[in-house]
Amino acid sequence: MTEPVVRVLVVDDQQLIREGIASLLGIQPGIEVVGTATDGRDAIDKAVELTPDIVLMDVRMPEMDGVEAVAALRRRVPGCRVVMLTTFDDEDYVVRSLRAGAAGYLLKDLPSRELAGAVRLAHAGVAQFDPAAAARLAAALDRTGDQSSALTVREAEVLRLVAGGATNREIAERLFLSEGTVKNHISRVLTRLGLRDRTQAALYARDHGLL
Repeated sequence: MTEPVVRVLVVDDQQLIREGIASLLGIQPGIEVVGTATDGRDAIDKAVELTPDIVLMDVRMPEMDGVEAVAALRRRVPGCRVVMLTTFDDEDYVVRSLRAGAAGYLLKDLPSRELAGAVRLAHAGVAQFDPAAAARLAAALDRTGDQSSALTVREAEVLRLVAGGATNREIAERLFLSEGTVKNHISRVLTRLGLRDRTQAALYARDHGLL
């Protein structure tokens, strides 16, 4: 069966970089670049119009930066996933991007084939992080303290399965629970650990040895 084409919007304020990324991605199999945008505000307008599957978003841009745009896109176009693509692996940017709802954080020195693979994985729901960005996030989480001991055995089990990429239905089937119960467990895990979403939960589990 043919894999669905992943529709991508590329956002960067530098024309040469923006067009270069779009050109390199456009020749990769299974990926269609549906448009480009020059800043966060333009990205929101283009995403509403084009409804891409993935938005590759720069961080530092005039008018509206990438972090602000992520939060707005999550509200305006909830069906698309935003992956940050930047030269900055600053801890503040990494943490703020994820809190805003980004589905990954990559650096621009990534080879085009690996970037294409990351786009496909992000579309499949697998968070993608550059090793340097992951290290920054781990450092930030470490300073918040390890709260995993506050989880019940079942909650820790659910967290491990979430981190492994399992859907709510798959977790329910594996643990012989209803999907509603799984959702409740995940909600409690996120609340107790002070995390925003499944992406942060997966990173927390990996960086605290819960996998």
